[in-house]
Amino acid sequence: MNHSKINREDIGACVFDAYGTLFNVHAAAAKLKGELDGTADQLTQIWRTKQLEYTWLRSLMGNYAPFWQITGDALDYALGVVKIDNAALRQKLMDVYMQLDAYPEAAGVLSKLKAAGLKTAILSNGSPEMLASAVNNAGLSDSLDAVLSVDGLQIFKPHPSVYQLSVDELGVEAGKICFLSSNAWDIAGGSHFGYQAIWVNRFGAEPERLPDGPVAEIKSLDGLLGLLN
Repeated sequence: MNHSKINREDIGACVFDAYGTLFNVHAAAAKLKGELDGTADQLTQIWRTKQLEYTWLRSLMGNYAPFWQITGDALDYALGVVKIDNAALRQKLMDVYMQLDAYPEAAGVLSKLKAAGLKTAILSNGSPEMLASAVNNAGLSDSLDAVLSVDGLQIFKPHPSVYQLSVDELGVEAGKICFLSSNAWDIAGGSHFGYQAIWVNRFGAEPERLPDGPVAEIKSLDGLLGLLN
């Protein structure tokens, strides 16, 4: 694991991916496990995989749809695979996804960064209403300077124009932005753009075989505080 120190003086902002990084994307299926007939683990993995695939495919096709629609499309695919046809259960899963649990360390880390004088933001594929709901549900609003969605651009990560949103909104150059994501492909995109990217590898995933990797790797957001010396 890479524990490289990052000079605090070289950082003007910490920007966080939302889904998988601050918010637990598997919380919806976990909360409704009892209604999913033993398919919860399979369903949530397929749901997340398809959700990401559809963002990339739609970006390449030039056929944007809001992340909320894509989340529903991916869920429909996953439900089809596990052979569940239940409109009420589908609605419950979507309702929970609108208010996903934050990881337990998220609020404390964001609060400490703000107290240290750093700008903080979310940069996400999520639709504005999804992000607002999740942020409010987790009580993170006071610890964030900005919540940035791709929706205005109508293209998804890892397109460089998405990463430019943080530079424009926060007034901090790319090289002085510390970018955190649990998604290794997102880290590759952010690093290629010029961020100091830190991979939050919560589940011990295999590194991607892509150029422009992370400057450091941590297991949870808590690890960030030790990196900023």
